Amino acid sequence: MFKVTRYLFFCLFLCAPLLQAEPLSPADLKSLLGRIREKRAAAPQVQADFQEEKNVKMLNKPITSSGKIWFQAPNKFRREAKGSSPSITVSNGQQLWIYYPKFNSAEHYSLGKRSPLDAGISAITASLNLENVEATYNISATKEADGSLLQLTPRNPSMKRFLQTFSIKINNDLQVVRTEMVQPNGDHIVTTYSNETRAPIPASTFEFTPPAGTEVTTPLGK
Repeated sequence: MFKVTRYLFFCLFLCAPLLQAEPLSPADLKSLLGRIREKRAAAPQVQADFQEEKNVKMLNKPITSSGKIWFQAPNKFRREAKGSSPSITVSNGQQLWIYYPKFNSAEHYSLGKRSPLDAGISAITASLNLENVEATYNISATKEADGSLLQLTPRNPSMKRFLQTFSIKINNDLQVVRTEMVQPNGDHIVTTYSNETRAPIPASTFEFTPPAGTEVTTPLGK
């Protein structure tokens, strides 16, 4: 009898996470997105610390990094990654810079040309700016004990070439705490966020001028 009880307890323990998650109805999903947008509208800027793990099929070990990200709606952001391969990525919504201080080099891109880069930037900022996200993604969601999990799949072909699925974990305070991006080639990226604040961000945060002597390239042309 004791063994049976212990077995049942073990099964219930394993199933507990599944029992806590329940799908949101279309009406509840619409309400959740509305509450998130309300909060974003009241403070359209956010900054947070992040930790990221990227699993690439061609590599035996994941690539890990950490740093800080700043975002200003609708499309300005800055991302500073530390570690063995530090980088600074800055976009004012029209121009994108990726600076590699270790190699004193920078890449410069023009946005808004419907290139794969625009699709990639859209995926990166999707979790930070959920405004009109239904136009770009099919969305489903589940309610969990500590928040909600949004599952996004891209609608348009250009996005599908870059992204297969994208999940966004939001806590009960409507803060993004984790995202997972799965790409068509099997690579996937898991990012966790902490220490979120919505204090005002100086406009200069989203501008970048390469330091003197930096080698600048334009991989996609001018």
